[in-house]
Amino acid sequence: MTKELIKRTGLRRLLYTLVNSGRGLAFLLRHEEAFQLEVLCAIVLAPLALWLPATPVETVLLLGSLMLVLIVEVLNTAVEALTDRIGLERHTLSGLAKDLGSLAVTLSLVWVLVVWGLIAWPYLTGLLVW
Repeated sequence: MTKELIKRTGLRRLLYTLVNSGRGLAFLLRHEEAFQLEVLCAIVLAPLALWLPATPVETVLLLGSLMLVLIVEVLNTAVEALTDRIGLERHTLSGLAKDLGSLAVTLSLVWVLVVWGLIAWPYLTGLLVW
């Protein structure tokens, strides 16, 4: 049986998944500036979310909004890579696919602003008044 036809199950499948995910993460951290900036923002904002005197649900919303941006950026990069794999020539549908991926990232960033504006801003302005 060829290597491609062997089904991995159980712990072996999980380990291969982790290895493949690690390769994807390493690629993004080395080559994708947008992802690098979003990770940097998450590294700065995540401790702030944990430091704020927010409720557990508010904290999850703050952290979840940051995670959402990273997830959407990963998917956007996957769409871009697949589109480039199909062909580098300009095509209306390829451009549309990339534009829609970009829109998804933008909407996730807007969601961060909404969540952080509604939850973190009142805590921060209250703390700054003291």
